[in-house]
Amino acid sequence: MESGHSHKAEDLIDLSNQKWLWMAERNVAELEALFNDQAVFVHMGATMDKAHELEVIGSGFIQYKNADVEDVSVRFIGGTAIVLSKLKLLAEVAGNEVINPFMVTEVYIEQHGRWQLGSMSFTKLIEAP
Repeated sequence: MESGHSHKAEDLIDLSNQKWLWMAERNVAELEALFNDQAVFVHMGATMDKAHELEVIGSGFIQYKNADVEDVSVRFIGGTAIVLSKLKLLAEVAGNEVINPFMVTEVYIEQHGRWQLGSMSFTKLIEAP
């Protein structure tokens, strides 16, 4: 974490953790408020805008079940925060349960006194044999 921002960093880590719960619960109403209208989502096989991401979550096409966060860090650049989370993600995709190790990059923008998610990208990590 960047020094001098520990309280803000903790708030963002809490928000990121809450986001994973909302995704698992398919709580589209909370996610709709969290996701900026211009947000982009980069998955292993697709890039989506806000509407498409919410549709995929709401329909259960991707059912997030558990994000086991192993490490998390927060960096600030002006009114932007970058949350990096190394995790193992348990999800059901098109009816198939999968566990993947990811580095997830979340970009949050502070607007009108609150944080909104502007981008979330999943980078699959290669596990050592």
